Amino acid sequence: MSPTVQGALAGLLAGLGVLLVVARVRARRTTLDQRLAPYLRPRRSSRLLDVPVARGPFSTLERLVAPVLDDGVRLVTRVGSPTADLRHRLTRAGRRQTVEEFRVGQVVAGALGLAAGLALALVLAASRGSATVALAVLVLVCGFVGMLVPDWLLTRRVRERETRMMAELPTIAELLALAVGAGEGAVGALERVVRSTHGELSVELERTLADARAGMPVVQALDALADRTGLPALSRFAEGVAVAVERGAPLADVLRAQAQDVREEGRRKLMEEGGRREVLMMMPVVFLILPVTVLFAVFPSLVVLRVGL
Repeated sequence: MSPTVQGALAGLLAGLGVLLVVARVRARRTTLDQRLAPYLRPRRSSRLLDVPVARGPFSTLERLVAPVLDDGVRLVTRVGSPTADLRHRLTRAGRRQTVEEFRVGQVVAGALGLAAGLALALVLAASRGSATVALAVLVLVCGFVGMLVPDWLLTRRVRERETRMMAELPTIAELLALAVGAGEGAVGALERVVRSTHGELSVELERTLADARAGMPVVQALDALADRTGLPALSRFAEGVAVAVERGAPLADVLRAQAQDVREEGRRKLMEEGGRREVLMMMPVVFLILPVTVLFAVFPSLVVLRVGL
């Protein structure tokens, strides 16, 4: 390895080390509680409430990695999505994962991105002798992209789940209308539909049914369903069922009307999507087919003119 490449690698590693140290120092700012803790009398609690220390072959490694993960979680919390928005999206995605666990996953993904960027930077430095600043920027960009990948996957998961729920809603509403028309009550119809169907909306209805069985009124359970999903159509569905249960309106008619409204909304969105895609469909025609057609029409005339001249 040439001295130039060795100097570039050494400079790159030194720059990354300085950046990591600065980030860790900024993440570990002393809070007011930490400053006042030495001057306050510690509260004594029972030893029965002490959390047992985990012992195992990886306990030492866990104790060493824990402060680094804490610093990474603080940094990701400052840079990434707000905690309230992230918690709401985790709920909409149907995950039982907590915000802290998701932040740890982001830190691990960012570390993997840094490792991949460092490997790519070493390859570029050894093969092309690129500048140290450019390689450091490449490593940081790879780490930042790796940190954002779990957030992007979560947003995609939320979008796909909501699409499936919107596709399942008309069928679920028709089944509920049939069960109610057969003489079942609201809770009994939910139980029958949950037993007979499988899907994302069935999982949410099962949670609603569990809340109703735990003593929560059906109206409040349906309101909680609307708050968890965040879909306007499902919110209108839950509100319509809640109003029908409260005021004694014919529930079967309300459910059929809700199913018809959801189908009409899906048809309208499909027409809007087709209108937007129409412009994209014209691009191959304008930029590929039309120039080739003009070329086939003009080229013979050019050849005849050239031969005549």
